[in-house]
Amino acid sequence: MFKKILIANRGEIALRVQRACREMGIKAVMVYSEADRDAKYVKLADEAVCIGPAPSGQSYLHMPAIISAAEVTDAEAIHPGYGFLSENADFAERVENSGFVFIGPTAASIRLMGDKVSAKQAMIRAGVPTVPGSEGALSDNPVEIKRIAKSIGYPVIIKAAGGGGGRGMRVVHTEAALLHAVQTTKAEAGSAFGNPAVYMEKYLQNPRHVEIQIIADTHKNAVHLGERDCSMQRRHQKVIEESPAPGIPRRLIEKIGERCAAACKKIGYRGAGTFEFLYEDGEFYFIEMNTRVQVEHPVTELVTGIDIVKTQIEVAAGSKLPFSQKEVRVSGHAIECRINAEDPFNFMPSPGKITGWHTAGGPGVRVDSHAYHNYTVPSHYDSMIGKLIVYGDTRDQALARMRSALSEMIVEGIKTNIPLHRELMVDAKFVAGGTNIHYLEKWLEQHPR
Repeated sequence: MFKKILIANRGEIALRVQRACREMGIKAVMVYSEADRDAKYVKLADEAVCIGPAPSGQSYLHMPAIISAAEVTDAEAIHPGYGFLSENADFAERVENSGFVFIGPTAASIRLMGDKVSAKQAMIRAGVPTVPGSEGALSDNPVEIKRIAKSIGYPVIIKAAGGGGGRGMRVVHTEAALLHAVQTTKAEAGSAFGNPAVYMEKYLQNPRHVEIQIIADTHKNAVHLGERDCSMQRRHQKVIEESPAPGIPRRLIEKIGERCAAACKKIGYRGAGTFEFLYEDGEFYFIEMNTRVQVEHPVTELVTGIDIVKTQIEVAAGSKLPFSQKEVRVSGHAIECRINAEDPFNFMPSPGKITGWHTAGGPGVRVDSHAYHNYTVPSHYDSMIGKLIVYGDTRDQALARMRSALSEMIVEGIKTNIPLHRELMVDAKFVAGGTNIHYLEKWLEQHPR
């Protein structure tokens, strides 16, 4: 096992990985920008290294600074968390070439699954169901583009091969708008991702967003840890996640989970990862794979009792998975609300000093947050300041606990989206379960402020 790990991230995930290291008797090195000098996890670190000024391009995305920090502190491995460099194949490669272990998949796996076209082709070969669409990147031939769209059937969606996070996508309803949409998306993709390739898929009208958590070791073992429903989202950004997904038969989850685990073995995947699907009319359609730990991993941890971050570290150190597929049991229900420093209804960021901070507690309540009383939320990064997660024996109990927890949670000095979560937890359709990916945006339109 490693003696010292460098954590190349910030915020709540940096603290989460630090806690896992502490439990495992591993020293944690924290890197931080000048804006995060007073962060809780920096104060708690065994060692801390400032890697640059506030802008992420000069700190958390600055590969030489992170690798230098690992060198001067004699760290053995680097945990990238999520976001920033966690899915950057060049970073994974540089980490390994510099003599450190990258706590995640190989650079080759990240490249394969990071390009949406190659990822889809790999899943087709592995027997994972995908959305009907073009077999690869679209050519520049307008006749061919129109033929593919006609064979799929309108509406279609044009997606950037190198995109992610809901960017680089355009829905097309008619042939008249098709070619312009393709060219516009190509231009945007080239500018945003450095890769102008785009592909086409059938646009599903009312799907749910359901994802399968997997974890694999270097000994050809791979298991799935059930599913998460992440359909409550705005502009493709998740707001609420839960596990299990309401109303989807277990046999379907087990079937798709087994295919995901088999696909991991086929591509030689190692570490934690998530297969994201659209689910409609009893069918799963693969859309992408995230080759890192997810923001919403706690709901899976609560329903399985498996510590995903500790397992990530164990398999990176060469250990075999400490459990088999038969030993994975999903019981109870967990729900996560992302707590963001933003206006709850117009979503404008709200950085600044937290003058009052009281977190929820009680049975089945977990708060993952790096924030505290008098902490200043910087304006340079993502607005998420924490996650409120609850567990119950049933979904109804979990909902009741979340309502109670949200009523207790107090954050003063800045705006947060807690009032939005409070309203959603009593919304009749969300309470019934099974809302689709468009539900929250329609709800917001119907509840203007």
